[in-house]
Amino acid sequence: MDREELAAFLRSRRERISPAEVGLPRGPRRRTPGLRREEVAQLAFISTEYYTRLEQARGPRPSREVLGGLTRALRLSDAERAHLHHLAGAPPGPPRGPAREVRQSLLDLLRRLPQAAAFVTSATFEVLAWNDLAAALMEDFSALPPRERNLVRRAFLGPRLRGSGPYAGSGPYAGSGPYAGDGLYGVSDVDAFARLSAQRLRAAAARYPDSPEVTGLVSELLAGSAEFRRLWESHDVSAEPALCKTFQHPVVGPVTVNCDALDITDRDQQVVIYTATPGSRSEEALRLLSVIGTQRMDAQQADFPA
Repeated sequence: MDREELAAFLRSRRERISPAEVGLPRGPRRRTPGLRREEVAQLAFISTEYYTRLEQARGPRPSREVLGGLTRALRLSDAERAHLHHLAGAPPGPPRGPAREVRQSLLDLLRRLPQAAAFVTSATFEVLAWNDLAAALMEDFSALPPRERNLVRRAFLGPRLRGSGPYAGSGPYAGSGPYAGDGLYGVSDVDAFARLSAQRLRAAAARYPDSPEVTGLVSELLAGSAEFRRLWESHDVSAEPALCKTFQHPVVGPVTVNCDALDITDRDQQVVIYTATPGSRSEEALRLLSVIGTQRMDAQQADFPA
């Protein structure tokens, strides 16, 4: 345990957080930058005396429970959390679950790609953020609860192009949106995506063994899909991603896109970008979708050349 460095690190993190960020009033007599020691202690559920001793390099080694409380109270990033644990002489264990917060810079990037359908997924294939063209091509994700934004759940428990499986034609994905009756947006690579998602989910389960989100999703898929059980029991953890796929869109017809996935390693997330070949019919289709948007796409008839 490096008491001096730990004390300095705690002070620096405390002083950078404004009271408003944690829902506290600033008050008229606040002299210290950032939070007061007693406020951090209250947010971390420890005594003010104990926290003060830590900042004065006089405290005993904090437990993992205390370090967890300090991580939440000081709003530490994953890298800062790991650094805190190392300073305290207690190397961090694996994260409890996949990150769901998307960096602002990534949200800005999605908006700056108006000619591409782009979205961010978590380690469990939950769609966390998207731009307008992704919503028009696939689904208005803002109209769905987070549970129904999960692509691997849609692939195995939603209705499939082949119309088979215990959930075919029923469930939360069968009756709404432009792809009513098809849980995976009419894509051409259903089988390839199923293999890829099952293998990536097995790798995620190893990274997050204590995450209820991950273990619950795996249990649900094992119980509800014989195909997932078959893929899961293969114990494969790597697959070649699809570089091109075709969406059978009900309004503009087939849309063939190039697929690029950018790994965000510090968040264990991916930015998926779909682009059409310049000058192609699919580029025209995406341009039309950007105009149509998500407004009643299931009821519109597009006058689009074959």
